[in-house]
Amino acid sequence: MEEEEEAIGFLDKVLEDEDVFVLEECDLGTPTSPDSGSPFLVAVKVEAGKGLEMRKLVLSGFLASEEIYINQLEALLLPMKPLKATATTSQPVLTIQQIETIFYKIQDIYEIHKEFYDNLCPKVQQWDSQVTLGHLFQKLKVWNCWPSWFASGLLASDVSRGSLVLFSPSSLPQTPHPALLYKPIDRVTRSTLVLHDLLKHTPVDHPDYPLLQDALRISQNFLSSINEDIDPRRTAVTTPKGETRQLVKDGFLVEMAESSRKLRHVFLFTDVLLCAKLKKTSVGKHQQYDCKWYIPLADLVFPSPEESEPSPQVHPFPDHELEDMKMKISALKSEIQKERASKGQSRAIERLKKKMFENEFLLLLNSPTIPFRIHNRNGKSYLFLLSSDYERSEWREAIQKLQKKDLQAFVLSSVELQVLTGSCFKLRTVHNIPVTSNKDDDEAPGLYGFLHVIVHSAKGFKQSANLYCTLEVDSFGYFVSKAKTRVFRDTTEPQWNEEFEIELEGSQSLRILCYEKCYDKTKVNKDNNEIVDKIMGKGQIQLDPQTVQTKNWHMDVIEMNGIKVEFSMKFTSRDMSLKRTPSKKQTGVFGVKISVVTKRERSKVPYIVRQCVEEVEKRGIEEIGIYRISGVATDIQALKAVFDANNKDVLVMLSDMDINAIAGTLKLYFRELPEPLLTDRLYPAFMEGIALSDPAAKENCMMHLLRTLPDPNLITFLFLLEHLKRVAEKEPINKMSLHNLATVFGPTLLRPSEVESKGHLTSASDIWSHDVMAQVQVLLYYLQHPPISFAELKRNTLYFSTDV
Repeated sequence: MEEEEEAIGFLDKVLEDEDVFVLEECDLGTPTSPDSGSPFLVAVKVEAGKGLEMRKLVLSGFLASEEIYINQLEALLLPMKPLKATATTSQPVLTIQQIETIFYKIQDIYEIHKEFYDNLCPKVQQWDSQVTLGHLFQKLKVWNCWPSWFASGLLASDVSRGSLVLFSPSSLPQTPHPALLYKPIDRVTRSTLVLHDLLKHTPVDHPDYPLLQDALRISQNFLSSINEDIDPRRTAVTTPKGETRQLVKDGFLVEMAESSRKLRHVFLFTDVLLCAKLKKTSVGKHQQYDCKWYIPLADLVFPSPEESEPSPQVHPFPDHELEDMKMKISALKSEIQKERASKGQSRAIERLKKKMFENEFLLLLNSPTIPFRIHNRNGKSYLFLLSSDYERSEWREAIQKLQKKDLQAFVLSSVELQVLTGSCFKLRTVHNIPVTSNKDDDEAPGLYGFLHVIVHSAKGFKQSANLYCTLEVDSFGYFVSKAKTRVFRDTTEPQWNEEFEIELEGSQSLRILCYEKCYDKTKVNKDNNEIVDKIMGKGQIQLDPQTVQTKNWHMDVIEMNGIKVEFSMKFTSRDMSLKRTPSKKQTGVFGVKISVVTKRERSKVPYIVRQCVEEVEKRGIEEIGIYRISGVATDIQALKAVFDANNKDVLVMLSDMDINAIAGTLKLYFRELPEPLLTDRLYPAFMEGIALSDPAAKENCMMHLLRTLPDPNLITFLFLLEHLKRVAEKEPINKMSLHNLATVFGPTLLRPSEVESKGHLTSASDIWSHDVMAQVQVLLYYLQHPPISFAELKRNTLYFSTDV
């Protein structure tokens, strides 16, 4: 009996092992829900010689692991004969039915892998660069029998606990390790990874390329469906009527409840949506969920945008407070790294991590703004706030797919509700709040710097539409929309070919969403007063540092619901992107000192600044996210070339150009100045001045520093300052507050390439980490200050002076 309990305990441990069953954590494009629009990623450009050599290396490694696996399958089949021999005796170890259940399809799987190995081995040993292998992987149809084996085998809910005596060492010494019974799922995952790697290193024109694509597509489709067939003990509970209620999707969402934001763990079962929160328990006690409400899917409806009522008291969290949280998190990360580097006390590190978690939790709770409303046709409505349209689409699609089945309305008794809620802790697939402090220390920290993305084209649309794409990246535990292509009108094959520069803050994923633009003004979402566009497809890829951290463009295709979007990307580290590089040419305006430009033009403010500001105020001052949303990089480069060449057609080009590109050109001009607008020399004094506590001392110091600037720098700064104040006056429309604008322009106007700090040079990335909050605060101080006149500033005598 003890041995049987030991075996049961082992099985429970395996069943709870995320590494075995949560396939969506593998970088295979496998979705977290059965119908979440699995991205399908393939490499398009490969260096032929190097790539074909890599194919052989990939296959050699896989062949070696196949040989080990075949030996393991043989070991797994060894006990069958003695077990069957005892099954007909008076004291059988297992019945015939139990033997057939446990070893279901193992013989078939063995023969499939043996045939695959025998065909692949000579091709690798006698290597030919033009050899085709995709057809072998297509024949490796383990997945044809896998779902049946998975459902009917050891993991099935109908296997009696008595059958687990198979694991008893004393009763059957020759029994293989039970982990072997879980190997088939590992092999399917492994073969999919190998196909993925082979495609990366196979040229597009290679005869094997389409064969490998088909094999990978078959494999990924299987992995997508496995979520529906995965362990019933782990993902399902039984209803009182004996029906299976399966967990389809779960995750943490922010709910607007009682006029405040609450973090909830939401569980979507096959017939009900349950909203819960984790109970506070004492240390060592088993954690449980408390059900806040539930809606049977038969009663759940999504109100159309025009039908939804305005949300009561949904106020966006102040931008400056969100930015402050981000700065605190960055500072705490730096402190933790310093403590680890100096081998500091573990208590100090834990204390810092706790503070970081608190700030990340607040950021996660207060940052979402996208409304997701659901309604119980027999009761009240509920409102969630999400950070991304991607999540809203995922939840809506998962619910609507389940609602296509024949669902019945029901009411759960208190006991039934308690049982269902009690099962949530074990059934959940998302264990932790998505903040970085929950991750292990050795997990990839993500990328910091700038990701350059070109959205080339898309195809696969069944009818003409007005189409555009948006790009999202993760930042501080949630996703943020960073760029948007122009609308390509009335087409089935849009050709955008637009480049964007996206800032990454510890990012690990890139999302692309494809929309159909809606021009019907009646379809306005009353929660945010915006017209709702239809999502045509969505996909996500991991930002692999080894793939993107190269000087060359990396070209990919992402597949979403039958639509294929082609894009390229490359990454620039923050160290490289923050360097100010003086222009080597004698003419032009970019990378040239501002005093040289104004002297040459005989102007007080550079022509490029005046023209960009004028155009933004003419037609972009009410544009949502002006100066925050990235402009198309190719448009920005075109404008840069025209301004550098002093082309007479610049005004015509400005009037035709997208306004975000014009705003991006202005930002690029200030970023590429050989020294910041507020000068390298004064940088330390600005940092000291903004840190002063006494308001009078701070006023004297900050005004004195302005007066110390060279005249061209000062006049241009005051000109820009008044412009940004006018932009902020339209905050209710453009969503750009003074703090938002200070966050965008502060580092651009102040950040030096390197400064002398405490007797040693500090790199640009260190300055960014430690001084960015101060840089934002300096600009914010001047933005919040009453109007500053150049003449009055120069005329006034200040009693306080600073040694600069």
